[in-house]
Amino acid sequence: MSLSTSAEFGTGETPLYIKVHPQDNVAIIVNEGGLPEGTVFGCGLELKEHVPQGHKVALAELKEHEVIIRYGEIIGYAARSIVRGGWINETNVILPTPPKLEELPLATRVPEPLPPLQGYTFEGFRNKDGSVGIKNILGITTSVQCVAGVLNIAVKRIKNELLPKYPHVDDVVALNHNYGCGVAINAPEAVIPIRTIQNLALNPNLGGEVMVVGLGCEKLLPERLVPGGKGDSMLLLQEQQGFQQMVESIMTMAEGHLAVLDQRRRETCPVSELVVGLQCGGSDAFSGVTANPAVGYAADLLVRAGATVMFSEVTEVRDAIHLLTPRAATEEVGRDLIREMKWYDDYLAHGEADRSANPSPGNKKGGLSNVVEKSLGSIAKSGSSAIVEVLSPGQRATRKGLIFAATPASDFVCGTLQAASGMHLQVFTSGRGTTYGLAMAPVIKVSTRNALTEQWKDLIDINAGTIATGEATIEEVGRDIFSLILQVASGSKKTWAEQWQIHNDLCLFNPAPVT
Repeated sequence: MSLSTSAEFGTGETPLYIKVHPQDNVAIIVNEGGLPEGTVFGCGLELKEHVPQGHKVALAELKEHEVIIRYGEIIGYAARSIVRGGWINETNVILPTPPKLEELPLATRVPEPLPPLQGYTFEGFRNKDGSVGIKNILGITTSVQCVAGVLNIAVKRIKNELLPKYPHVDDVVALNHNYGCGVAINAPEAVIPIRTIQNLALNPNLGGEVMVVGLGCEKLLPERLVPGGKGDSMLLLQEQQGFQQMVESIMTMAEGHLAVLDQRRRETCPVSELVVGLQCGGSDAFSGVTANPAVGYAADLLVRAGATVMFSEVTEVRDAIHLLTPRAATEEVGRDLIREMKWYDDYLAHGEADRSANPSPGNKKGGLSNVVEKSLGSIAKSGSSAIVEVLSPGQRATRKGLIFAATPASDFVCGTLQAASGMHLQVFTSGRGTTYGLAMAPVIKVSTRNALTEQWKDLIDINAGTIATGEATIEEVGRDIFSLILQVASGSKKTWAEQWQIHNDLCLFNPAPVT
């Protein structure tokens, strides 16, 4: 990555652009607010029009249909002739065809393991099944959305009246969702929402104290969500004598579980027990050169320490899949990657949509012209380790190392599925900004731009924008992210989202019919 500058222009600010790869024929503008027509860089490049921050400028004249290269890869073709110094955006870029899945190389460039990192630990809660949580939360799941209103009232009372009696319990969380009835429960794809609900309740941050509140007549039988049957872990509202008894019964059941959780204490655990999810949302053109590469560096550190790291978002991987299948640890893992890409291709086609539905309008305002450019920046979060496992949506991780967990690109759907896969905490990069958070897992926000960090001082946890301005390196910010992950996992530091208790609703991915 190269940073080009020139003399100061009218505002006294030095014009900056970033070229990622030597073969690139475009660069992105670094300066907040963009740069005006007539700006001249040290290399002699002159802007022929105003180019907004994060947007691309042509480093050479591009003829109609000539390739546009960023990250050393073709991100599109010029829809018309573009002069050197001209502005390149979604209006003058033709989307290229995606890599053909049947022609992808498998496990041909498996990365050698990086030197192991030893001696790194965090303070976590050991669960009965041997897993470790970083939170001590009572989670109450539901078998059907019908009960959510009553459960929310009960949880509010539990927090106000019971939780103060159990100071070692961090929180009580209702795992509400929109599934359970009025659905084709036996449809082949129903396996995705069902296993997601089942595995959410098994998230290690919930301490193994599974509780389910059901209605009593739903298609998703509550006993499917409670290992071992009813006992003191399941309650049906249709068996209660009115609303007040419903709430009191939930509270009584919850108090028994709170008493168990309150006995737990943090203990020193190796980093190999951690499961960290990676995600980006509100992305911009800086994502792939600042925050995501820094997160990728942190991901490599985690893998070297023996941890499990998940990256996701199929539609933001599909156009860069040719760079990932060679990194598969085995040909089988490579075929699993192709399987998830193919499933999603078919899913979009069935809905009469395609990958061009991504990126969002905000992504485009941030300089991302199409999903190819977005994908190439997105996969930078995965670092440089071999991919050891591929999970279908909602499956639990079974391996340590770098994992691809297939999910939609939707922030809240991806977060829900990663939590079901066993994620302890999530590292979330953003250039445009988002207030997204999860109740059951801390979310570390990493900004791609200095301006966003300055605007949202009380929402951004790590600023990677300093990479773009040359004030810090990818490695330095990556180490900061790694350090913060261990602090958050130990409970010694809270993310801003935790401090403000910013929590999104869980959002299931349900490709099966709703009847």
